[in-house]
Amino acid sequence: MKNRLSEYRTLIDRRLEDFFVLPEGDPMSGYAEALRYSLLSGGKRIRGTLLLEFCRICGGEVAAALDAACGLEMLHTYSLIHDDLPCMDDDDLRRGKPTNHVVYGECVATLAGDALQAEAFGTILRSDLPGEARLRCAELLADAVGFDGMCGGQYLDMLGEGKVLTTAELDAINRRKTGALLSAACAMGAAAAGGSKEQETAAARFGTLIGLAFQIRDDMLDVLSTEEELGKPIGSDRNEGKNTYMALLGLEECTRAVGRLTDEALAVLREQFSDTAFLESLAESLAARKS
Repeated sequence: MKNRLSEYRTLIDRRLEDFFVLPEGDPMSGYAEALRYSLLSGGKRIRGTLLLEFCRICGGEVAAALDAACGLEMLHTYSLIHDDLPCMDDDDLRRGKPTNHVVYGECVATLAGDALQAEAFGTILRSDLPGEARLRCAELLADAVGFDGMCGGQYLDMLGEGKVLTTAELDAINRRKTGALLSAACAMGAAAAGGSKEQETAAARFGTLIGLAFQIRDDMLDVLSTEEELGKPIGSDRNEGKNTYMALLGLEECTRAVGRLTDEALAVLREQFSDTAFLESLAESLAARKS
């Protein structure tokens, strides 16, 4: 499992190095530097990995889908830059480094996120995938991050501040805010390979389930982990009075929920796909992650 995860991450990281490279002295070089600062900051590349692996097990070419995976990582990076802004979560640390706005200022950080969002779709649409696959991947990503996706989830999250939410309300937020992009990553992999509608639907469902488990585990780590392990401040959710699964359910119920969601995701995977060992191992490792 570790070898394939490392291979995918290396492929994505090396390709991302090719983007936004400008000669010294170019008036846009400072802007490009801000984009590259966050884009190349050493993320796990889980979303890109999911896309590439679902493409592989659906019979597609990983090399042809690489730019789609890179576009997905650009989109994810945009979301992190904007989440960290003073008007949002106001975080100073991300992946063990100062956040983009701390280094480049709020205006440049906002523009860096804006550009990465647009370039994500451009990168997918200029990829080596067949035309129909490119369009489907772009459509899936747009659905995942737009009004009723990640951005909508962020809005609902802000709307819920200062209120005590139910589990169903918290699920509705996190299915959009976190789960939608993971779900899209899996479905995009199937689409990139020209997989069947059934494969795409099952891939999306797998992503939704591990996305919710991922968020619950994230809430747990905000209480249980350390700043060194996470690479960002801990306890911020509690200090800011945010609605989290830990605050709502407690540690034992959160632990059970992560296990239940992961088991359901594995069942969906095994029902529709073969050669699932890597994805099963990845799902289990995400459920038990320490950072």
